[in-house]
Amino acid sequence: MDHYRVLGLHQTATKEEIKTAFKKLAFQFHPDKHSQSPRAIRENATIRFKQVSEAYEVLMDDRKRADYNFRRSSGDPGRSNHYSQYSYGYSRSGSRYEYKPGSGGGGGLASNFEMALRILTGRSSILYLGFAAAILCGIVVIDSSRESLWRMQNSGKSFEEAMKSIEKAKAYREDNMKERP
Repeated sequence: MDHYRVLGLHQTATKEEIKTAFKKLAFQFHPDKHSQSPRAIRENATIRFKQVSEAYEVLMDDRKRADYNFRRSSGDPGRSNHYSQYSYGYSRSGSRYEYKPGSGGGGGLASNFEMALRILTGRSSILYLGFAAAILCGIVVIDSSRESLWRMQNSGKSFEEAMKSIEKAKAYREDNMKERP
């Protein structure tokens, strides 16, 4: 699917031209506008609306557009729906658009790596990583403050030495209790 052709634009179109074309076509093919139309017209309008939305999404994002243009220029012009990883499988068959599952582009190790990289560099992933780092820092701070509090209260003693002295104190009390009656 050629996103520029779907919107009726040239490859050098500005964002403003893309936005104007999208608004016009989205209004023309919106599913709510065709809710009372015959089934074939309604389905065709829905597919065209999805294509227009997809084209707008790709062409308005600078990174996606550059990637799309690169794939488009290096791909086989006769197979226009196979060079875009953003295609959702909509293709033109004669005068009608139809959905073909699995015909969307992409696949292979490179696109899987690309997808993983996009997920890991996404805003939410970075926020989760920052949150995990904050929790880890909190644990380290709490652990180190616990040790310094222990040293302040029990100068020169380790935890094991303190436990031995507590056991000795308990044994001494028990011995004193037995001798008193």
